[in-house]
Amino acid sequence: MTDHTMKKIAASIPHSVWPAEDLRRAEKEAADSLGITLYELMLRAGEAAFNIAREQFPDARCWLVLCGHGNNGGDGYVVARLAAATGLSVTLLALEGNKPLPEEAAQARDAWLNAGGEIHAADVLWPEQVDLIIDGLLGTGLTRAPRDDVTALIDHANAHSAPVLALDIPSGLNAQTGAAAGAVMQARHTVTFIALKPGLLTGKARDVVGQLHHHALGLDAWLSGQQTSLSRFDATLLSQWFTPRRPTSHKGDFGRLVIIGGDHGTAGAVRMAGEAALRTGAGLVRVLTRSENIPPIITARPELMVHELTAESLDESLEWADVVVIGPGLGQQEWGKKALQKVENFRKPMLWDADALNLLAINPDKRHNRVLTPHPGEAARLLNCSVAEIESDRLLSARRLVKRYAGVVVLKGAGTVIASDEGETGIIDAGNAGMASGGMGDVLSGIIGSLLGQKLSLYDAACAGCVAHGAAADRLAVQHGQRGMLATDLFSTLVRVVNPNVIETEDD
Repeated sequence: MTDHTMKKIAASIPHSVWPAEDLRRAEKEAADSLGITLYELMLRAGEAAFNIAREQFPDARCWLVLCGHGNNGGDGYVVARLAAATGLSVTLLALEGNKPLPEEAAQARDAWLNAGGEIHAADVLWPEQVDLIIDGLLGTGLTRAPRDDVTALIDHANAHSAPVLALDIPSGLNAQTGAAAGAVMQARHTVTFIALKPGLLTGKARDVVGQLHHHALGLDAWLSGQQTSLSRFDATLLSQWFTPRRPTSHKGDFGRLVIIGGDHGTAGAVRMAGEAALRTGAGLVRVLTRSENIPPIITARPELMVHELTAESLDESLEWADVVVIGPGLGQQEWGKKALQKVENFRKPMLWDADALNLLAINPDKRHNRVLTPHPGEAARLLNCSVAEIESDRLLSARRLVKRYAGVVVLKGAGTVIASDEGETGIIDAGNAGMASGGMGDVLSGIIGSLLGQKLSLYDAACAGCVAHGAAADRLAVQHGQRGMLATDLFSTLVRVVNPNVIETEDD
């Protein structure tokens, strides 16, 4: 499995993301505005991919280029011609189609043939020596499982020892959703053209994209003048959210947060959410929980104010609080249900997670002052559908959740999707597989709750919180690896992440 977030992402990777269908329409408009042809864009794409292939695999002498029957295949023909011109050994396999090649791809194929290149059938034996595979089989238009002949090539490439460089998107991956309905190419590197597509950042993308590269093909100026409703958020943006504090600041400036949960046996959930809130900069954090949880939580983290959850303490705390987080370890029994019934009418910002979401699924309502943080299983319950349906289109699922429940939704997972009832949508480009362990969601709830108390909007708190959460885990993974990462391990790196303007020393 590859994970592009564990490598340094180039500064050239943009933060704007284009819906795949919109980008296909915009490509011609952009070319026309600059007075260039679509074939010229194809030449630029092929050259960009060739240069990245040479940079990443300088010792690869024998290239295998796989070309489909579309413009993605046209990019492949350009790469093959450039590689052969430098003296590399190039074998090109091409799929046949029922329709003629698109005009630009036909021009690229003819240029390959005119340069002395050969085109081999897709089912021929592969050369004995292959050092690099160029994937130009399927482009961004794919919406279903690949045909059998394409699947055979994808399976062969995935089983081969040579690394794969994918052109625009790994073949078989849906450019809009990141889903894979059938076989999908497992690329070591992917170079995408013009703009980012959401399918490169969420769904199955982390498993197959490898290290992501981007080339705008000279359309940077045109792209900068366009508005998109979808954004990519990563650790380079932390300093925009976490600005230096005024020297005269006091604890009252940074929010009074109440965290409610921790039924029998789940004290750890509210303890982790509470410390995460403190580590992210909350001014005051109060925990309402079972009475037996009070001594261990105070012993572990004395900076937390911990009280027994009763009708009286809850009423008083709701009067006191600027923000409420409810759900970590809440349970679905009468104790948790009663607390949620009181909290649901809280008028200030609040976050619902875990069992609060499971209870919400039973009695749905809309709240515009609320952040919901479901994982795919909870999202499926909230929408009364299967997890497979949630994962088949994560962006659509997040928007469906917002439409039904309002506020802001954080659909967690690899490539977390955040959507607001004002139409904003973001994909989080931070985090790693080490976060697949218990308690990580509790920590995220505390982080976002803390940022709500520090006066970030619901959407900004969700985006900043998810990036900080993932960036803290990425720091840990660099230091110690992914396996065995604990949710509480994030506290040490979280402090550094939320202070991005601090200059670190070599000892750090």
